[in-house]
Amino acid sequence: MRCPFCWHDNTQVVDSRVSEDGTTIRRRRRCPACDKRFTTYERVELALPTVIKSDGTRVEFDRSKMLSSIQLALRKRPVAAEKIDAVVARIEYQLLASGEREVRSKWFGELVMEELLKLDEIAYVRFASVYRRFEDVSEFKKLIDEFGWSSAAGIRS
Repeated sequence: MRCPFCWHDNTQVVDSRVSEDGTTIRRRRRCPACDKRFTTYERVELALPTVIKSDGTRVEFDRSKMLSSIQLALRKRPVAAEKIDAVVARIEYQLLASGEREVRSKWFGELVMEELLKLDEIAYVRFASVYRRFEDVSEFKKLIDEFGWSSAAGIRS
């Protein structure tokens, strides 16, 4: 593995750990040239289904795009990185378990929202507002009312 700091060709593995779900190996590495440390993740690469977008175009599943969307929804929320990794792994597993070569983006988005709802309700609302393209406050209010938050949180009806 090449060092991302000095580009030295040979780094040393200092520590290896298997993730909670057993699908990823986390490795701490050290560069003997610059003595900096960094983390790498090793996971099996499987053929995930193609995503059919609402306009009919087909795109390859992009794990990094999904992860960045989830991280954006969770921005400034008290959720550990390990829990985010577990959510991403569960979503990927469900995509693989579907056995489909192609999945609709609507189904995929609902899958992400379902996982976010279990993880953090605020992140769920954030993601849903973008995914479902909320256009005004009434759509937020409707979603919040589904949770029964309005009376407990002091939100005006």
